[in-house]
Order: sequence, then C-alpha cells, then structure tokens
Amino acid sequence: MKPIVTTKTCKLPDGREITIETGKLARQADGSVVLRMGNTMILATVVATQDAREGTDFLPLSVDYQEKFASTGKVPGGFMKRESRLSDYEVLICRMVDRAIRPLFPDDYHADTQIMLYLISGDENALPDALAAFAASAALSVSDIPFQGPISEVRVARVDGNFIVNPTMEQKNRADIDLLVGASIENILMVEGEMKEVSETDMLEALKVAHEAIKDQCLLQIELSAAVGKTAKRTYDHEVKDENLREELWKLMYDNAYNVARQLITNKKDRSDAFAKILDDYLAALPEDTTVNKDLAKRYYKEIQKKAARDLVLNEHVRLDGRKTNEIRDIWSEIDYLPSPHGSAIFTRGETQSLTTVTLGTKLDEQMVDGAMIEGYSKFILHYNFPGFSTGEVKPNRGPGRREVGHGNLAHRALKQVLPSEEKNPYTIRIVSDILESNGSSSMATVCAGSLALMDAGVPVKAAVSGIAMGMISDSKTGKYAILSDILGDEDHLGDMDFKVTGTEAGITACQMDLKVDGLTYEILLEALLQAKQGRMHILNEMKKTISEPRPDLKPQTPRAETVIIEKDMIGAIIGPGGKVVQDIQNTTGATVSIEEVGNKGIVKVFATSREVMEAALARIKGIVAIPEVGEVYDGKVKSIMPFGAFVEFMPGKDGLLHISEIKWERLENMEGVLEVGEEVKVKLIEVDKKTGKYRLSRKVLLPRPPRPETTPA
Repeated sequence: MKPIVTTKTCKLPDGREITIETGKLARQADGSVVLRMGNTMILATVVATQDAREGTDFLPLSVDYQEKFASTGKVPGGFMKRESRLSDYEVLICRMVDRAIRPLFPDDYHADTQIMLYLISGDENALPDALAAFAASAALSVSDIPFQGPISEVRVARVDGNFIVNPTMEQKNRADIDLLVGASIENILMVEGEMKEVSETDMLEALKVAHEAIKDQCLLQIELSAAVGKTAKRTYDHEVKDENLREELWKLMYDNAYNVARQLITNKKDRSDAFAKILDDYLAALPEDTTVNKDLAKRYYKEIQKKAARDLVLNEHVRLDGRKTNEIRDIWSEIDYLPSPHGSAIFTRGETQSLTTVTLGTKLDEQMVDGAMIEGYSKFILHYNFPGFSTGEVKPNRGPGRREVGHGNLAHRALKQVLPSEEKNPYTIRIVSDILESNGSSSMATVCAGSLALMDAGVPVKAAVSGIAMGMISDSKTGKYAILSDILGDEDHLGDMDFKVTGTEAGITACQMDLKVDGLTYEILLEALLQAKQGRMHILNEMKKTISEPRPDLKPQTPRAETVIIEKDMIGAIIGPGGKVVQDIQNTTGATVSIEEVGNKGIVKVFATSREVMEAALARIKGIVAIPEVGEVYDGKVKSIMPFGAFVEFMPGKDGLLHISEIKWERLENMEGVLEVGEEVKVKLIEVDKKTGKYRLSRKVLLPRPPRPETTPA
C-alpha cells in the first residue's frame, strides 16, 4: 500500500529551504520524519514506552546521532569496515540535541524514551549538526509522546561582518562567531559555540538572529503536527503521590532546611551531611510499622531542600557558602609542578581542582579524523578526565563518557582561538586535564589550567584565557532573580541556568549555556554576560600572579622543531628512492623529519631532542636542497675512481666529475695511487652542463700553479 506522505517546508533568511516529510519511512516508530536541506537528509525517530519502570523518578531519555558513511559515498576506515561506537563528533551532537529537548518534557514523565537520528545523505553546504535538534523535535511533534515543544536549532555565523544562518562549511571556517542555538518560540534553551575574542553585545546580536530563524521552524512543526492529527498527546501517570505527606514534610522540614542553608557552610561534604541529617532524623523517628513511603519522603525532601536554598539567595542575596552573588571563590595556581612533562599547571578554585599537562609532539602525532562529514588531521587535542575520587565517589574507570567529551570540547573551543599559527608553532599539541576535586565549574578550571600549562610549556599563545560558570535563580511569581558568578555544584543543580563563558581580556572565545526556565529576557542575558566578564577579568588577574606570558623558550626536555620551506621539485630529493634519504637522515642524526606538499612548496618539519641533533639534521636537508653555484669551493668526498678521473660528492646527493686533468697541474698518465675512495678533497665547481646538468669539478685550480720552466736560448 502506498504510504500517505505529509510534507512541510520553511525558508531560511537567505531563501534556502528546509523540508520535513513524515509517513514514508520508519512508520512503526511513535514518530518519524525525514528532514532535508540541500542534499543533507536526516532520518529522525522517537519511541517511548507506555509506562515507567517501577521506582523511576527521572526521565530516562537517550539521544543517539549517527552518520552513515554511505551518506557521503565513503567506506568506514578500520578493520571492521562498518559503523560502530559513536565518534566524539557524533557524541557532541547527541548532547546538543539532548540539552535542547530534555527541559521540555513534563517533570512527572518518566517513561523510557529514545530519539535516534541517522544522517542518510550528507552535504557540506548544509551541515547536519545544525539540523539534528530540528529533526528530533519534528519527530516528537508527529508522535503522541507528551512533549511541550516544539523547539529547533540553527547555526549562526558572522562572516565578513554579516550574520548567516546555517552557513556552509567554507563560510563557517571564515567566521569570527560560530554559535549553535536551540530554542522554542518563546525562549532560548541551549547555546554552544566559539568566537574569536568578540564582545558580549556581538554575541547577543547573534542569539537574536538565531532565534528569529528558529521561530519559523517551530511554526512549521505546529502545522505538521496538526496535519497528521497528533495535537493530542497520550495520558500517563508515572508518579506515586501523597499530598498529605508532602504537606506534612514541608511543615516539618522547610524551616530546618532554610536554617542549614543559612549556616553558610563552605565545605561541600559538611554542608551535604547537615542537609542529610534533617531527613535521616525524620526517618529514624518513624515507628517500625510506619506506612510512610520512605522513597516518596526522600523525593519530597529534595524539593524542600532545593526551595530553601533558592529562597535564601532570593530573600537575603546570600549563597550556600556565604559568598555574594558576584563573588568568586578563592583561587590558587601553580605551574611547573611536574618535572618531566613539557608543561604543567594546577588550578584550584574553591573545591574544584584541575591538574593539567601539555605535551608537544611531531606531525606523526596528529590525530586522524575519519568521519562521514569530516575527515583530515587535528594538531590540537584536549582530553578531560573526571575520575570518581574527585567527588569522593566509587566509580569504575571505563573510558570517557558523554559528559567528559562535552566538557573537553568546550575547553578545546576556548583555547584553540589563542594558539599560534603553524609557522610559529609546528607542534602537535595535546592538553590533558585531570579533575582531582570537583564542586562545580570543572570545565572552566580546565580552561584556566590549560592556559597556564600552555604558557609554562613555552607555547607562544596570543593571550591567557580564563573561564567562569554563571548561574541564575529566579521566581516567576515575584519577578525576583539573582545571577550567580562561579557556581557551586549544588547551585548548578538547584539553579535555572548554567552559562559557561571563556575569553581573554579582548573578548569571548567560547560559551555553553543551558536554560531550565522560561522567560529569560535579552536584558537579563546581557546582565549575565557582563557579570561573567567581571568574573573572567578577576580570574585572569589571579592567573597573572602565577605566569603572565609564555616562557621565552621551551623546556630542556621538550623536542625542538624547525620548519624549512623548499621548492616543490626538491621534495623527491629529500625523500629519496623508497624513502631512503629521509630515513638515513633520521637514523644518522636521531631527528624526526616530516615532509608535505602545500601549494607549490614543500614543507619540511624537523623535530629533535637537542640543538646538536637539530643542527645536524638541518645541515643534511639544506645541503640536499642547496643549489650548486659555479665558482664556489666545496669540501668533497671521493665516491668512485675511474680511469679518466674520480666522482666526488661535493654536496649531499650531488656528485661531480673531477677529471684526471683537473687533479693536479702536472700531467697524470693514470689514476693509480692518485686518490682513494673515501678521501676528502677540496674542489671547485667550474661548470654545469646546460643539457645534462652534470657537474665538472677542479682541484688543481685551488693549488699553486708551478712556475713555467725557463727556456734555454738557441
């Protein structure tokens, strides 16, 4: 039976179209759509169970985005030759979709829900990461799953001073602002992006441009939902409720929780224990035959504790640890803590600490990127690790999770804006941040520690970068709100906003924002950005006390690097037949040599463990690429002897004929006993044959010419 297909189309500001169709593919899912822009197509499906698992008091939502290699006509690399675990790039898209979608599910909806997104056709003129959340929301819109959307997401880039919505890859690479923004018709929900040291007002303007485009995409989904008859959503009852118990607990516990919050306990564990004691005392006082649902009591107490902490900030402008709303925790930092790495730093802010290292590697250490849409090599790598002991927990070490990938990517975006050009720094740079303590803002500690470690390593960065996590607590009924600088972990959980901003003294380099509340105005957002700037400047000043500019030289244990630019036709001479020449250079000098062709030039990069090794390798390379000049004198070595003379290597890889007549002024009858193979001899280049390119050498012209014998008169 031929499917009934429903299609809706909307336009971007520049006239390009995005089309959503439903009813053709994946019809057994609760909702499915195919989104198309240009030749990019994403299949989005959503499925949810009817009932929640027993005891579940949260939303078990999973989002998976996967790019099919066939979508761009590629075969996967590796042994298996099939799509397997998600790449970091795919994980980052999963996180962005999740962060935009999750806040709009009802708080009491706890059914297992899965959103799956497949890139089934790819086009670099329509990048899929800016379309994934749009597709996911559309799939929810054509389902009966209770979702308080729709939402959508766009990329906005500023290229040559103009804002472009959903730019091409080429435009994106030239942009000084690159933001992915997720929003509903009313509110911005998620922001992720990077910038080249731009101002707060410029960033705010980009958000406004993005939101206007998103509104049209949300209206399309409303029309699509009505067209397929999915405006009514399924009914559900996923929570056990006891309003009498809830009311009783609020009367018993709220004042006690508020008083604990007012104690302004600075230690995270002590504060947690003080809050926990209120509930523990209540549960311990219950009779053994009590009918009170203890799990329900714990859930209600979480609400009470959260409300008490929020009210303290709104009523008294005091935070859990006693700080003012714009106050930053105590900071101390140290560089060169580890003697062997190329660069290291400790950055501690309150109870959050990062130990970060910088390693400078060669071109051979570049990371290969093999994806359906993105391929190539990366010379800047940043890894973020979050072990369980950092929060006093027992947690198996099973590799990085999605959160670690996301936090590492944010720090990567922040620091890459200040890295030097390849001409100034030919190294592959790897930064590793190990979080040793955590009480909020660990990704921002990574930015600060990474910046310090780069300067400690002697990498000539443009400027130092700091980062700060901002929060907000608001009350829609009273209109009260408070913007919090440098939030604690507890403030992240109980707040309405998590807004991370990084930058230099000149401007913002990266940001990440998640909103959990409706009605955040642009005025409040600008206020948060300006308060964040004050915090960033304070942190930068604290960092300057440790190191204010990069070391003037690399550390002794750091490999040295030099770049030599040669003519394109000399690349083969350095490589040699089957790589023989370059391998000999590496084996005899101990240096690492990499060669690549860029445009009409050859780029030779030499990495060495010492200055002596570097000079030896450079001498070999420069000798190979040097152009022999007629009239110049060279120190040569006899390579072979023939009856008519000897062949002398006068430059690396260049042999010339030293004819028997050019060895001495005296006439030689033969070569016997004149020269030996391996003998060093000083020669002068006297001719280069224009047709054959062969070199003619002379030794005798460097010797004193004997006087002519006197003639006897007849």
